[in-house]
Amino acid sequence: MRASLIQIDVNEGESVESRRQRVTALVREQAEADLVVLPELWTTGAFAYEEFAAEAEPLEGPTYEAMAKAASDAGVWLHAGSIPERAPADSGSAAEDGPLYNTSLVFSPSGELAAAYRKIHRFGFDKGEAVLMGAGQELVTVRLPGTTLGLATCYDLRFPELFRGLVDAGAETLVVPAGWPERRRAHWTLLAQARAVENQAFVLACGTAGTHAGVPQAGHSIVVDPWGEVLAEAGTGEEILTVDLDPARVATTREQFPALKDRLLGLAPPRHR
Repeated sequence: MRASLIQIDVNEGESVESRRQRVTALVREQAEADLVVLPELWTTGAFAYEEFAAEAEPLEGPTYEAMAKAASDAGVWLHAGSIPERAPADSGSAAEDGPLYNTSLVFSPSGELAAAYRKIHRFGFDKGEAVLMGAGQELVTVRLPGTTLGLATCYDLRFPELFRGLVDAGAETLVVPAGWPERRRAHWTLLAQARAVENQAFVLACGTAGTHAGVPQAGHSIVVDPWGEVLAEAGTGEEILTVDLDPARVATTREQFPALKDRLLGLAPPRHR
């Protein structure tokens, strides 16, 4: 399986529509790939909080339409990164009053929506995404020929229990679009490798380049194999990272080092002495 991660430079001087057209063209150029992955919130920038509401789209909005067409034109599975989704409002409310979500979209090679994942762990503590967007409630996997994708987004990478849940649901390739800041880049690489090792799965972590609302981005998109080996890593600028993966490597690793079989679940809580 050939995977291409497109590390997009989110330039604050570029309009959302211009970037959407540019990224659509980049996806169409990846016709030799089986799977293409885009970063988190690449239309607005992950830290451009003031843009979320203004640029929010319904699920089947302009980014959906552009990415569905690009996936079909290239004949690839496309993880289209995530968008600020404006969900339908409650009955009796104006459309613009519907909740916001950080929502990832996955398209099949025919351009059909295969899955949508609303980010569960929102970053910001008591500000930014954490208060502007709702939290997803469901783990999402997508079956591809030869592998099953488990979907996560950026800050999710810090929560290993989410990935355990994805593995229990059959995930063999963990896909993590992100808008990760440069000042915590060491954590990005460390956590990507840790999630690969502990789950004996491929990790495809696709970040952004450039600066989001004054926050320099880490770049360094990375592909890690089930043994924790880094197969490819991008630099800090816009770049397309392409790597050939052997999906059978997951089963081989799990058979040769069957650590997942030794998990002990349902332990009683500690007693206070």
